[in-house]
Amino acid sequence: MEITGSSKLLDVLQAYPELEEQLINIAPPFKNLKNPVLRRTVGSLVNLDKVAQIGGMDATRLVNTLRRHVGQSELLEASEQTKKVEIPRTTEDPDWISGEPQFVVDGTQLLQQGEVPLGKVNQLITQLSPKRYLLLLTNFSPTPIMDAVQKQNMRVFSKVNPQKADEFLTFIG
Repeated sequence: MEITGSSKLLDVLQAYPELEEQLINIAPPFKNLKNPVLRRTVGSLVNLDKVAQIGGMDATRLVNTLRRHVGQSELLEASEQTKKVEIPRTTEDPDWISGEPQFVVDGTQLLQQGEVPLGKVNQLITQLSPKRYLLLLTNFSPTPIMDAVQKQNMRVFSKVNPQKADEFLTFIG
C-alpha cells in the first residue's frame, strides 16, 4: 500500500502496524489509537491529511515521515511540483535550459526554515527526467551547491536574475 495524504488512517495502520508508535510519537493525542473501538471508528473516517491537521503539523511532512519509516520514497511538496517562475532568457543561456523546469527549489526559503538546500536538490536530481532541469532560486551565489552537483556529473548554469538583482537562478540538469 502506498501512503499518501488521502490514505485512510485505518488502512495505513492495518498495512503497517508498526506506524502506530510512530504516530503516537509524532502527535501524543494519537495514543487513543490503542483503543480498538476508537481505532476502527476514527481510523476509518479520517485520512492522513486530517491526522496531520489534528496533530498540528504539515501534512506532507507527516506523510513523508511515515513513508520513510516503511521504506517508501518521499512525495514532493506541491510547491516543488507546480511553482511557476518567470525565467528571463538571454542569448548566453545554454540550450539545455530551454523550456520549463521540472522542479523549482526556493533555497532561500529552505534556509529560513532551517533546512539545507543541497539536501533537497540532491533528492530531486535523482528524479529528474532526461533533458529536464531543476531551477534553484537563492539570494546568494550557491557555489558550494554547484560544486557538489557538478561532482555528480550534473550540468550547472547560474546567473543573476536581470529582473531581480538579489536573486540567483541556478539551473541543474
